Amino acid sequence: MSLHKVALLTAGGFAPCLSAAVGGLIERYTELAPEVEIIGYRYGYQGLLTGDRFPVTEGVRARATLLHQYGGSPLGNSRVKLTNYKDLFKRGLVPEGADPLQVAAERLAADGIDVLHTIGGDDTNMTGADLAAYLHRHGYELTVVGLPKTIDNDIVPIKHSLGAWTAAEEGARFARNVVAEHNSNPRMLIIHEIMGRNCGWLTAATAAAYDRWLGTQRWLPEFGLSREAWNMHAIYVPEAAFDLEAESDRLKAVMDSVGNVTIFLSEGAGVDSIVAEMEERGAEIPRDPFGHVKLNSINPGQWFGGQFAERLGAEKVLVQKSGYFARSAAPDETDLLLIKSMTDYAVGCALRGISGVVGHDEDQGDQLRAIEFDRIAGGKKFDLGQPWFRELLEHAGQPAPVPAPVH
Repeated sequence: MSLHKVALLTAGGFAPCLSAAVGGLIERYTELAPEVEIIGYRYGYQGLLTGDRFPVTEGVRARATLLHQYGGSPLGNSRVKLTNYKDLFKRGLVPEGADPLQVAAERLAADGIDVLHTIGGDDTNMTGADLAAYLHRHGYELTVVGLPKTIDNDIVPIKHSLGAWTAAEEGARFARNVVAEHNSNPRMLIIHEIMGRNCGWLTAATAAAYDRWLGTQRWLPEFGLSREAWNMHAIYVPEAAFDLEAESDRLKAVMDSVGNVTIFLSEGAGVDSIVAEMEERGAEIPRDPFGHVKLNSINPGQWFGGQFAERLGAEKVLVQKSGYFARSAAPDETDLLLIKSMTDYAVGCALRGISGVVGHDEDQGDQLRAIEFDRIAGGKKFDLGQPWFRELLEHAGQPAPVPAPVH
């Protein structure tokens, strides 16, 4: 296809891949098609609606490798759903009565965009697909090539999303200092809250990385430096059923024996119980433009701390969240390799006019390909039966998981 102008945008929450993915796309276009003009829309779909954009100048192209060294996104992100007119009008992003898809499509047409690269999760990439479909119906062909970004690693059918490995390692690094607080007070309860709305992969992977670190350390138990005290004593993920009373009894015994308890908690674990409790007392459930419960507002870590504190006889409860620390990190070497392979492939797809979300397709032998948009979905569940996770629970002294009921 004849390609003249490309646009990039990053959207949704941060992950340790956004800056590097933007850099990788710029570098690959510069290698293969230096004549192609590139722009970046600021703050994701918000910038597309408002026409707020950066040009990728020759100076940016020459120094794009710098973007691999940083976390966050040079373009900026926002949470914008182009089919949620009410929210967009309220925020002043579209005029009264306007169709947001039409506003965005007309902007792309006016800017002469041939290819749009969306770097985000399932919501971001499905919004890109909605845009492409709208433009197709109105006689404007747009190639949309997405890259999968979510630290939850929960995009169907993509084997591994960009930034997830780094987020797990950074969460474990965060945990080292937090768990060091275990004897800053007698009978300390520490809750390490980790991002993951519907999928426990990141919590499990963070716990596994922390467990590996524990295995490399030397201990002095006769002088108060013991692995038992630094250990994780519970790992809770959304996919597993949760028995508050049974776990309270188990962890009370740990508290009595070790003197402290540390829990690795996925923010989505127990949310159904929290929401039900809030609804019962008539409280309003805060939700984002996509209809998701705002987990920061309902504060799962504090809820779990309140449930366990008295039952365990905790004298102090410390709740710490690693999400923002982990998701804004620069990518590690493993992720950089994955990012390069995907950005190189994405540019190849763009040059051939192939739309889709680039990833290793679990339904096609983990082949790297542009996966069709109608097969992309969020909420992929973490497999509780994986041997490494079962072994991790054994190290924590926790019973084998029982799948949570499906609602």
